Order: sequence, then C-alpha cells, then structure tokens
Amino acid sequence: MTSEVTLKTPPHSVGAWVQVFRPFSYTASIIPVLLGAALTVYFQQSAQWMLLPLIIIASILLQAGTNLVSEYFDYKKGVDRPETYGSSRVLVEQLLDPKTVLWVGMGCFALTAAIGLVFIAIIGLPIFIIGVIGLAGGFFYTATPAAYKYFGLGDLFVFCLMGPLMVIGSFLVLTGGYTHDVLLISLPVGFLVAAILSGNNLRDIYHDRQAKINTAATLLGHRWARWEYASLIIAAYIATLVMVGFGVLPLWSLLTLLTIPPAVKNIKTAMQSRADQPEAIVMLDVQTAQLHMPFGLLLTISVLLGAWL
Repeated sequence: MTSEVTLKTPPHSVGAWVQVFRPFSYTASIIPVLLGAALTVYFQQSAQWMLLPLIIIASILLQAGTNLVSEYFDYKKGVDRPETYGSSRVLVEQLLDPKTVLWVGMGCFALTAAIGLVFIAIIGLPIFIIGVIGLAGGFFYTATPAAYKYFGLGDLFVFCLMGPLMVIGSFLVLTGGYTHDVLLISLPVGFLVAAILSGNNLRDIYHDRQAKINTAATLLGHRWARWEYASLIIAAYIATLVMVGFGVLPLWSLLTLLTIPPAVKNIKTAMQSRADQPEAIVMLDVQTAQLHMPFGLLLTISVLLGAWL
C-alpha cells in the first residue's frame, strides 16, 4: 500500500506494540487462573504455590499469542479494514508489519509451550492434554485450516478455553488433582468471557457479513444475537445462585450480585441496539470485559472467604 495514512501512533514504536498486545485485556486470562488458585484453598488442597507466577505468565502469553495471530489472519482475510471496529488496528493503520506480528504471536505460543514443559514434568499427561488443547485452540481460532472463529464456533470455544480449561488447568498444576466442583465453579467466568466475544460479534455483524465470515452473531441474526449476549450474562448469575443454593459455593459468593448494575446496563445497551447502527455499541465488548473482571474477582474473594471464615 502506497497511500499515506495519518497515524496517531508512530509506526514500529513501543506504543504500537503496546497497542497490539492490548495488556488491558489480560484480566480475561488472569481471573480464571486466580479463581483456580483460590479453589485450592477452598477445597483444602496442598498446592505448589511457587508455580502460580508461571501459570499466570503462561496464561497471559497464550492470550497474547492468540490476539496477535488473530490480528494477522483477520487482516489478511479482510475481516479487519479501515472502516471496521475490531482488532487493535495496528495493521489496518500500517503501524506494524503483518509478518512481524504473526511471528511475535508464534513466539508467545512457543514460550507458553516451554513453560508447559515444566508443568508436564511435574504433573504428567493430564496437563499435557490441557496444554495441547489450549495451544491448538488459541492458534486455530483464526489460523487455517481450522479457523473455527469464521464458522460460528468462536463463542463456544472461548467459553471452554478461557473458562473451564483455564480454571481447571490452574487448579491441576497447583494441586496435581481435579474435582468436578472446580468445573462447575468455572462456569460463571466462562459465560462472561464468552459474553465479551458475543458483544464484539454483535457489533460486527454487518462488517463480518461483508467479509463473508460466520460468527454466532451473523448466523443468529441481530435480533437473536442480542438474546445470546443477554443470556450469557444472565447465566453467570443464575449459575452462581444455583451453586450457592446447593452448597457448591459459599454464601459469600452472593457478593457477585454487587456487579448486577453494570450487567443490567450492558444488557440494556445490547437489547436496544440496531443492526444499522453498530457505532452505538462500539464499546460493548470492553464494557463486558469491565464486568467480567469485578465479577471474577468477587467470586475469587468469596471462595477465599468461604475457606477462611
């Protein structure tokens, strides 16, 4: 491309790399790890706490690698264009070289795998299986031949990978064990992280259809995609209440209800949106991430309070 572009961030600068790495979004991978760690205390398991920093680093690297590889393939496939709202925009604004972004993303995956070898040496086959699923799920989110994001499977896989898989993986590395209650308690976090992507896809229906890709939102259509978004958020609270009622979670977990006001606001924003006015919900994914973080922290704190008090 030879046309001149007005840039807010200098090309190939530190700011451009911060923009593409999107560190503000890493709470999506840190929260499930912290919840898994808190559950080791709640279930009175002995834990190898020295591994917790490595688990956090690995989860961040996995998310970073997924973001960068996705950035590359979305740009190459015409999903991210100057008029669209998704991505960090470093490629559409010509701030970084696409191949460089791809290779840095691959480097993040390689570092994740290297840390995973430490976990495999300690835990064995179970963590190897989880690691392979996590790495494959992150890379093939947009990479061929799978590219499952483009076939309407993104919401489901993100729910699994950044909800149950990360919580269970954190618990497994720290304790070497597993209990079905860990899976159950991971569900609210999974619902909310899937809602982040659902909000993103709801906003991008028009542009994604132009790019001839299918997300859950494009398949459902704007009307039902709004209900999918609302249902994911509501499901997080219902699951929490049910688990408190059955004693899986402590009564302290009702603290998560403090986040209902922003949840209601987000649902109203989505339900009042129109297919021909995506600019009205341009920040819905960010606002949902801002709900995911306090909800996840309160759930984690409530689990610790249930163990200590």
